[in-house]
Amino acid sequence: MTHFNFRQGHASPLGSHMDEHGVNFAVYSEHAEHIDLCVLDSLGDETRYSLYRGDNHIWHGYLMGEKAGLHYGYRASGKWEPQAGLFFDEAHLLIDPYSRELSGKQHPYSVVSHDPYDWQGDTPLHTPWSKTVIYEAHVRGLTMLHPDIPLALRGSYAALAHPCIVQHLTRLGVTALELLPVQFHLDEPRLQAKNLTNYWGYNTLAPFAIEPQHWSGQAGSTPLREFRDMVKALHRAGIEVILDIVFNHTAELDRSGPCLSFRGLDNPTYYWLSENGEYADWAGCGNTLKLFHPTVSQWVLDCLHFWAIECHVDGFRFDLSTILGRTPEFNSHAPLLKAISQDPILGQLKLIAEPWDLANNGYQLGQFPPPFAEWNDQFRNDCRRAVLYQDIPIGTLASRLAGSRDCFLQNDRPSFVSINHITAHDGFTLRDLVSFNHKHNHANGENNQDGTNHNNSHNHGFEGLNAPEKIARERQKSQRHLLSLLFLSLGTPMLRAGDELGHSQQGNNNAYCQDNPISWLNWQEADHSLMEFTAQLAALRQQIPALTSGQWWHSLPPNKTVEWLNAQGSPTPLEQWQQSCPMQVLLSDQWLLLINFTEQPHSLTLPEGNWHPVPPFHFHLLSPIPPKTFVVMQRHDFSPSDH
Repeated sequence: MTHFNFRQGHASPLGSHMDEHGVNFAVYSEHAEHIDLCVLDSLGDETRYSLYRGDNHIWHGYLMGEKAGLHYGYRASGKWEPQAGLFFDEAHLLIDPYSRELSGKQHPYSVVSHDPYDWQGDTPLHTPWSKTVIYEAHVRGLTMLHPDIPLALRGSYAALAHPCIVQHLTRLGVTALELLPVQFHLDEPRLQAKNLTNYWGYNTLAPFAIEPQHWSGQAGSTPLREFRDMVKALHRAGIEVILDIVFNHTAELDRSGPCLSFRGLDNPTYYWLSENGEYADWAGCGNTLKLFHPTVSQWVLDCLHFWAIECHVDGFRFDLSTILGRTPEFNSHAPLLKAISQDPILGQLKLIAEPWDLANNGYQLGQFPPPFAEWNDQFRNDCRRAVLYQDIPIGTLASRLAGSRDCFLQNDRPSFVSINHITAHDGFTLRDLVSFNHKHNHANGENNQDGTNHNNSHNHGFEGLNAPEKIARERQKSQRHLLSLLFLSLGTPMLRAGDELGHSQQGNNNAYCQDNPISWLNWQEADHSLMEFTAQLAALRQQIPALTSGQWWHSLPPNKTVEWLNAQGSPTPLEQWQQSCPMQVLLSDQWLLLINFTEQPHSLTLPEGNWHPVPPFHFHLLSPIPPKTFVVMQRHDFSPSDH
């Protein structure tokens, strides 16, 4: 085992950083009494170096002559007092919280990483929110079964950069690809016992490190380099990259889980604990990160800066974001939320909150500070009810079409703040939403007890996919209605990958552990008619100024942006807003949404003008509008100079 010349080094930056002379190491621990840097050779033999305890509880040291590729970890010693939340045990070799690379999944060691990259002039796209269309996807799920992607690339970052994927996204009008977590994660022991994996990747161990399982392994590349190549290729096609990222809990789970990093380094600093040392479980995964602590907040900011600056990502979707604002009560002005919002780099990116967690008062829709946008489950639920059950009054549906202003009452929230979605990775696919009344999660090995029971789904009279032809036609119509509401509402539309293809998960509404054809998109059985319908909807959206102006409808001049009309073509009277009845929505004086989600046909009196249906819609004006109809018309005699 080689012994290196060891020096005191510096307290910043945290993590391991290489220069021309060696590698500096710095790690935070307030409660440790001693920390050793442990260097491992190729045989696993270990050499220890005692770190210096500097100011502000930062331990540091410097190895002369060492370079990238060095495997290392920390052994921290101190008190073992579980009731005080102290679990110091130098038997545990702990990874660096700032690790940018780990040796593997079975016995993870930190690896000194130095992976320079030539971005060749790539710069952030900064696509305006008002023009943004998000496509939520999984690296493997999107690419594993695509016949035009070489087998060696499928399921990888390189596959996402393949021309056939880029072409599909471009054709769909997608402007931002939102990826489920691509940071280094572990499979929970309970899943391993069932021969399953954490396919979605929300059990993060090292958020600075790229997930190596999504790497193609091509010669001359590394996981990080391949990811950067992907970002660069998507940027060239005008597509931003948004990362779903987990800062609410870690893979150390509850007290019975593995001691891998934070727990052994400084458990009371990094996790929310009760008075008797038990973990607060506001994420439902066994522990909750104490993001209120300045050191933990700085760790999050440093991580976000890494992905933004060194990987050129365009934004982040924060899983269970209420935890980011807990002090421990939620506060929209919490230090971390404030720091992210005001950061000169991060504040310019697309920031998306999932506005809830599992603690008391966890539901915080509409409470996040600018520039955060928020996943809007009210849009999801109300649109599903309107289309599938026809039990939503038109006033509620109008609120969803108008950007859900009622959910975002703070005066300074912009019109894009609502991330509108009908489906997301968590829940039924669009096809399953119209095909199943009940979840069918038996493959998950939890006796169908996992996943939500409140889906607002409707099987149209037959449970399962292979329905009679009449029911199949009704399902196709419902899918198109739901997609129409998604793309023709104010806010930011988010399409779940595969919904445009008619992808089914066989009724599984919680396929987090299904790394197999249940989750992988079957491109060879794609519904090409639905795909074309979706692409035309996205194109139509970009033509309508009311949807792309970036302004709330009520803030624009009257009669120039939106008019709410009843079946008779008159302004909708107050009493009709509480009914389920047809309505006409005139947008930008030129486009007319005809909506009849009732069970009855209705005669309509259209506004003055020469109206014709626009793709992808078809409608005969001579007949009453049929039941369960959504059509968009354009006035062909319209001239902007006339107004």
